[in-house]
Amino acid sequence: RFRTAHGREWNQNDVAIMYQSFEKHLFASLQDFTTPVPGVIETMEQLRREGIRIGSTTGYTDAMMKIVQPGAAAQGYTVDCLVTPDHLPAGRPAPSVDEVVKVGDTIADIREGLNAKVCSVGVITGSNELGLTEEEYKTMPEPELYTLKQEVRERMMAAGAHYVLDNIRELPDLIHNLMNKK
Repeated sequence: RFRTAHGREWNQNDVAIMYQSFEKHLFASLQDFTTPVPGVIETMEQLRREGIRIGSTTGYTDAMMKIVQPGAAAQGYTVDCLVTPDHLPAGRPAPSVDEVVKVGDTIADIREGLNAKVCSVGVITGSNELGLTEEEYKTMPEPELYTLKQEVRERMMAAGAHYVLDNIRELPDLIHNLMNKK
């Protein structure tokens, strides 16, 4: 498509220009997208009551997270440890920790878990992979939603996920089952 639009092959300068444009739009809208996916706060609270610490890895930079964190915290979402690409030798999906259950909503999240050699879990509902707003999710006809979720499940499994959950509320049971296997 680039070649058709510009009459030449792309180069790294083109990528940098596109990324700068992307960042400009992203920074302008970040504060509007800090609402946690339904079930995340309750799930985190349950896991913390059980002594499980919550960490977060993200493709967002420190500067981006300075915008996201206050809005998310105001809604009850805080983590014990946050890792951004600014402090790592390689970006995602390079691993950042050694022993965790990596839970995420993108293929990069799944690959990060695999690269860290830990249990990698995908979550469908509310995911980037599903690509629906909460309103779209609620109003989509059930057969269409089911088909879309199955497609996401298959992509996550094909990427190597050990488990794929329909929603984040299923995570405590999965963690209990994993702990019982040890």
